[in-house]
Amino acid sequence: MPLAAEWEGRGGRHAHPRASWLCPETGGPLPHGELMQAMARKRVVLLGETHDVAEIHRWQLHVTAVLHMLRPALAVGFEMFPLRIQPILDAWVDGAMDTATFIERSEWTQVWGFDPELYLPLFHFCRQQRVKMLALNCHRPLVTRVGQLGWEAIPVEERDGVTPAAPATEAYRDYLAAITGRFAGPDRPEAMAPERFDRFVRAQQCWDRAFACRIADHLAEATDDPLVIGIIGRGHLEYGHGTPHQLRDLGIEDVAVLLPTSEAEHDAAALRGIADAVFRLDMPEPPQSRRALPRAAS
Repeated sequence: MPLAAEWEGRGGRHAHPRASWLCPETGGPLPHGELMQAMARKRVVLLGETHDVAEIHRWQLHVTAVLHMLRPALAVGFEMFPLRIQPILDAWVDGAMDTATFIERSEWTQVWGFDPELYLPLFHFCRQQRVKMLALNCHRPLVTRVGQLGWEAIPVEERDGVTPAAPATEAYRDYLAAITGRFAGPDRPEAMAPERFDRFVRAQQCWDRAFACRIADHLAEATDDPLVIGIIGRGHLEYGHGTPHQLRDLGIEDVAVLLPTSEAEHDAAALRGIADAVFRLDMPEPPQSRRALPRAAS
């Protein structure tokens, strides 16, 4: 365990030593074993990511492996795959194809723009341990249509099994505005026009709701009381917005969010409420670049 002095706040900041979990509410350490035991009792644990950082995917694998040991009835949901890929995920876990075939048949280069090597350790873990993989995403054109037109304009049969999102809170809109640069200022001269920002919020919520619906559907259909782990971009998870908010709207309250960080210290006010716990990573490699997605991708 780190020395107590390492955890002392300095001017409203929390120190965060490597290889440790931090409580966002107190800024103090969380014992790894106790935290994992608590997470294993949840219905849903969402592991936030920055898609191009290899060390985050290693961290996700480590957490998933521990939780699988504690809670063998486990499913892992992936933002990367739309629902129509579910049969391919099932076949992969069943051992029906090799890795190259899986990447091709899952349409990886069409549905996701990052190097598959970043994610393959998690995919192989699910296959080796026969852990159910869930396709959490929706048909990409649905996101565009909802953003442009709103849910009411989309016929139910064209919603890809996704129900209309619960309204965005003002706090979520403020959060999204901050990360998109809607508010102009000296360091942010190009503000997003209000109409465009509204379209962006609707599109973001379509993804939030899709992930929540897929998780809720699996929990409703499963007979073994599983824990569902979600591998999802952190912008859909932070501060209880996004997918956690949509899960609550669907009646699923027992949800935790875990986030990684490479920062040695944090602003206490900004950290409060961001997640249930934050883990400090080592970062041996820089982020990888993203390949462009084809415009017609889904």
